[in-house]
Amino acid sequence: MRLLLDTHAFLFAIGAPGELTQRVRDLLIAPEAERWVSAVSIWEIAVKVQIGKLALPLDREFYVRHLQALKARPLAVELRHSLALLSLPMHHRDPFDRLLIAQALEEGLTLVSRDEAFGPYAVETIW
Repeated sequence: MRLLLDTHAFLFAIGAPGELTQRVRDLLIAPEAERWVSAVSIWEIAVKVQIGKLALPLDREFYVRHLQALKARPLAVELRHSLALLSLPMHHRDPFDRLLIAQALEEGLTLVSRDEAFGPYAVETIW
């Protein structure tokens, strides 16, 4: 299974794994699962830390270490991901989530998220 972690799923995985469902915890340690974390999530974290909505380090190495510990691959934002937003309905207005949805659709990834706002989209999600 090819998994794209939503920002909250990544944060739970690195700091509060008990907040994840057992199914997600099992997938995150399954050797056959591909784990991806988007640059979008790191961007969202950086913004929220800087405006005081999240109390996390601004240390780059902190996130690199956690990505490595999760054996997660970084997913860059490519032009085709941004272009996919042009045809994505405006069911959800959060720009970070919309770009994660576009990336999941473009890359054929399953989004790991508890966000019910993803429901109206044709993106596969698990929680």
